[in-house]
Amino acid sequence: MTLLWRLCSVEFLLLEFSEEICYGDSGMKEYQIRRSENVPASDPSIGRRMSGGDHNWNSKVVLLNGLKSDSGKFSSSCKGAHVGKRHMWFHKNVRSIAYIFVLVGFFFLLDSLMVSIFDSINLQHSSTSKNSKGLKDDRKVAHTNKEKLPVKMYGRLLSLASSALTEKEFKPKKSDFWKEPYKQASSWKPCSDRRPPNPGKHDESNGYIMVSANGGLNQQRVAICNAVAVASLLNATLVLPRFLYSNVWKDPSQFGDIYQEEYFISVLKHEVNIVKELPSPLKSIDIEAIGSLITDADIAKEAKPIDYVRKVLPILVRNGVVHFLGYGNRLGFDPLPSKLQRLRCKCNFHALKFVPKIQEAASLLVRRIRKHDSARSMLDKQLLGNYMPNIPSKHHEVARGSYRYLALHLRFEEDMVAYSQCDFGGGESERKELQAYREIHFPLLIERLKSSKPISPEELRKLGRCPLTPEEAALLLSALGFKHGTYIYLAGSQIYGANSRMQAFTSLYPNLVTKETLLTPSELEPFRNFSSQLAALDFIACATADVFAMTDSGSQLSSLVSGFRTYYGNGQAPTLRPNKKRLAAILSENSTIRWNDFEDRVRKMIEEGQRVRVRGFGRSIYRQPRSPECMCRT
Repeated sequence: MTLLWRLCSVEFLLLEFSEEICYGDSGMKEYQIRRSENVPASDPSIGRRMSGGDHNWNSKVVLLNGLKSDSGKFSSSCKGAHVGKRHMWFHKNVRSIAYIFVLVGFFFLLDSLMVSIFDSINLQHSSTSKNSKGLKDDRKVAHTNKEKLPVKMYGRLLSLASSALTEKEFKPKKSDFWKEPYKQASSWKPCSDRRPPNPGKHDESNGYIMVSANGGLNQQRVAICNAVAVASLLNATLVLPRFLYSNVWKDPSQFGDIYQEEYFISVLKHEVNIVKELPSPLKSIDIEAIGSLITDADIAKEAKPIDYVRKVLPILVRNGVVHFLGYGNRLGFDPLPSKLQRLRCKCNFHALKFVPKIQEAASLLVRRIRKHDSARSMLDKQLLGNYMPNIPSKHHEVARGSYRYLALHLRFEEDMVAYSQCDFGGGESERKELQAYREIHFPLLIERLKSSKPISPEELRKLGRCPLTPEEAALLLSALGFKHGTYIYLAGSQIYGANSRMQAFTSLYPNLVTKETLLTPSELEPFRNFSSQLAALDFIACATADVFAMTDSGSQLSSLVSGFRTYYGNGQAPTLRPNKKRLAAILSENSTIRWNDFEDRVRKMIEEGQRVRVRGFGRSIYRQPRSPECMCRT
């Protein structure tokens, strides 16, 4: 349109010059009068149109057409009457005419150049957009291929749970499982830190006990307290335990990186002599060469005190030092003298206090999930120290109602899943993947399976040997009445299957947080590459939670956390312990069971696990501290 307007303007300009040549001043007057007569007098916009661009454009086009139709007459009349004047005018204005033609040519050139530039830009933009879209599509396809589809084993129950949670959102009633169901729980009080009348500590030591503990944070904690009991049993001086570097945990942390050394030594000083290192004369001794190296092959799992007296004490007395290498769960719980049981409790619940760095980070984590800055319980005070200040009780009660959270230890890491040999609904590709993992990481298991009768995955599930999936954990919590908006802290390592497994859980409980989401990268940085220190943050977050839910009662973290909650919880720190065998039987009726029946059966299962029981014979004192040696009944 711009180019056409310029062409018409130029042609009309030339015609006006021609008309001026033919008619002179009188011709121009006639033209102006004729043009004025063609405009209706009643047009209200005549003044604007006469001086404006719209009328000029229209009149020029009309005049152009008229001039073209009368070109023959115009040429003949002008040819005879005004030929002389025309030559004279051209001669005088030849420079002006040339200038006009140059100017018009320049406009044509500029117009063409601009059109070319814009076309090139549009083409480039179009090409870039396509390429960008293509890259995005390729990335999307690649991501889709890499990301596994959501895995659901109990689709019908998930649908029923979702409907039940939606209905509960509009009801004020809260789950009964935010509180301990049995009042007897509050009648047991911590008392293992009382100083005994006869500590049993002798002035003369039989020698030094060195301990190199294996495993992760919780295995090491058990090893430390077992070593304290053994040192007391053998009347030996305990050197602060060291932690072996593991290719699994890959953590170089030592005792002083996790626990307060001076505090540990001070709390136990009346029962056991503890030093930070061997005396100089003993440092140069080859422990293995003199026969003082004690391994798992020398001491049976959960050995009795008499085993230590018979096998270890003579070596200790003869050489002055023994070294327990790879020490762990090498001391049984019964039969054991009551003073050694009490000493184990004192070590675990009182002497092992996390270093300030861990306490401070854990307090940030707990405060952010609670949205509250003060201590609520004895658990807070013991685990977080001065980093969780106290507040007056009236503020405490006001603040307590709205900021509760549930901590969940979901044992569904790849090693746990692979070792179980169970089927988790992921199809043939998942079975092959887990088998390949077993062959690489569990060669002894593979060899044992070759020489034994295999147990089918279905039978393993019926026996309660399969770790709970995130989907099963979500169904469990929904059956217990925890609402859709419940804040849930997820402890543990990376979940096997990631989003493909967690989608079922987050569809029911979207308010899921971890230490990685609650702490900033800079706050987490001091703990990078220190898995035991990171596990300590999980330990504190689980122990101080309003409710703690475990999915595997055999887990050391779950056992130690539940023990801490029993010891310091004052009957107000409920722990949920599902019976996997019973739960598997309930879930096997997925296609037919009604939701109300599912709820009732799950609730009864959990309530039975919450009964207040005194520690049974052979049971872990760390997990079940309700015993005369550890707690006092009021």
